Amino acid sequence: MKAFLLAAGLGTRLRPLTCRIPKCLVPVGGRPMLDYWLALLEYHGFTEVLINLHHLPEQVEAYLAQQPYRIAIRTFYEPELLGSAGTVRANREWVGGEDFLVAYADNLSTADLSGLWQFHQTHAGLLSMALFETPEPERCGIAVLDDTGRIVAFEEKPARPRSNLANAGLYVASPEVINYIPLKPVADFGFDVLPQLVGRMYGFHLTGYHYDIGTWESYEKAQREVRGLQWPNLRPPRPLESQI
Repeated sequence: MKAFLLAAGLGTRLRPLTCRIPKCLVPVGGRPMLDYWLALLEYHGFTEVLINLHHLPEQVEAYLAQQPYRIAIRTFYEPELLGSAGTVRANREWVGGEDFLVAYADNLSTADLSGLWQFHQTHAGLLSMALFETPEPERCGIAVLDDTGRIVAFEEKPARPRSNLANAGLYVASPEVINYIPLKPVADFGFDVLPQLVGRMYGFHLTGYHYDIGTWESYEKAQREVRGLQWPNLRPPRPLESQI
């Protein structure tokens, strides 16, 4: 089981913190965000993960050199950001002929990745998208489902939302999805790929905690909430200074 962990973003809304720390290493509850993702992926049986890097990549490499998890890690440095789908397209050979997970590393998550993976295996779609109910659909990618769970409409940040089911930035995809990624310098799943897959993908209702840490307000909220959450596979924490 392979997973892409998209961690190359600049984290501009968390400046000045992210001027000196890459966003995926921003500490939440005394641990880098990346620690929670490695624990979650390994717990749900993923054996290989590819992490894309751009901003302050040497810090992420130094952290990964110390990581205690058994999951096999590959890094992919992007001198220029390729976009969420562009990263996948550039690593087509690594995917091979297998299904794969795509996760955005700036979410703090206890999501049921096993449930999402199994859901994809039992549905005939090219992609399965994790969805959650949002009170602000105009700020998200919004999906509309039919009675079978098939996604029959998808729009990124719609002015007039047709539902409140938001894209969680978690997908399980069949390798054929890579054929739908356009050949351009920056390719994004939300704008460039998912609209092409309408009618050929399904929505999975997400369970567990899943929260985008993109602003100072959300970061402070996550700091308050993280201690009430559980990651069964977390290793004993190392001193934060040695990690970042």
